Amino acid sequence: MLRTTLLAASRSPRARSVVEQLPPTRALVQRFVAGDRLDEAVAVTDELVGAGRRITLDHLGEDTRDAAQAAGTAAAYEALLAALKETGLAERAEVSVKLSAVGQFLPQDGERIALDNARRICAAAADAGTTVTLDMEDHTTTDSTLGIARELRADYPWLGVVLQAYLHRTESDCADFSGPGSRVRLCKGAYQEPASVAFQGKHEVDRSYVRCLKVLMAGEGYPMVASHDPRIITIAGELAQRNDRKPESFEYQMLYGIRPEEQQRIVASGATMRIYLPYGGEWYGYFMRRLAERPANLAFFLRALATKN
Repeated sequence: MLRTTLLAASRSPRARSVVEQLPPTRALVQRFVAGDRLDEAVAVTDELVGAGRRITLDHLGEDTRDAAQAAGTAAAYEALLAALKETGLAERAEVSVKLSAVGQFLPQDGERIALDNARRICAAAADAGTTVTLDMEDHTTTDSTLGIARELRADYPWLGVVLQAYLHRTESDCADFSGPGSRVRLCKGAYQEPASVAFQGKHEVDRSYVRCLKVLMAGEGYPMVASHDPRIITIAGELAQRNDRKPESFEYQMLYGIRPEEQQRIVASGATMRIYLPYGGEWYGYFMRRLAERPANLAFFLRALATKN
C-alpha cells in the first residue's frame, strides 16, 4: 500500500509541489542525484571513477511535451558525451536514456522522433568511445522500446537495453536478447503494474529475476546485474562461476547513494561495479521511485523532516 501511494505521488503535480518545498528535500535528493548541472555530474563521475567504479549517467527528464523539448534532451546528452570525451572519463562512463524523454510518446511520429534522437546520442557515444543503454519504463513502453533498440543495434550493436524481472514476459525477452555482444541490464522494476502483466509479490519477482539471470548468464551476451539485494548478488556470482564467466564478461550495477559499502566490496573483489548516476533538474519522479523501492529510504527522508522541523 505504501509503495502504491508513493508511486502515485511520483506522478502527481500537487505532491511534487509539496515535496519540492519541504526544507530538507534538496539535501536528501543529493544522496541520490549528482546535481542539476552537467559540471556537477562530471565532478561526481570523476570521483566515483577514482574509487574504482564505472558509471552510467542519466540526464533526468520524463513526460516530454513537444519535439523541441525532445531535441533539447538529445542535445544535453550530446554535451554530456562531449564532456566525458574531453575529460577522459568516457572509457569508464556511459549514458542511460529514457526514450520517453526524447519523444517516444509524442502524439505525432513519436517513435520516429525518439529513434532519430536516440541515433544522435548513439553517434555521439561512438565518437566519445563509449556506449548507451536504453532505460525501460512501465510495461506499455516495452514493445516500443525493444523495437527501437533492434533498429539502433543494426548500426550500434553495443547498445544496451533494460529488462524488468517483474514482467511475465521478461524471461522470453532475455532469451531473445542473450546473443553475442548483447548488453542487458536486468532489474526488478520500479513501476506499479497490473497483475495481468507483472508478478505482484516480492518472492515471485525474486524467483523471476533468478530465472531471467540464468538465461542471461548462460547466453553469449554481457549481463548487467542491477540489484542491491545481497541474495541476488550472491546468486549472480554463483551463476557466473557455473557458466565459466570471467569477471570482465558481466557486471554488477547499483544506484548512486545506495549501499556504498557493498559497492566498494564488489570493486575490491575484482568484479565490475557500475553506478547509475542521475543528474538534472527533473529529479522529482526519480526521487519518489527511490523512496518507494526501499522502506529504509523513506525512513531516512522522514527522520530528516523530523530533525528539520
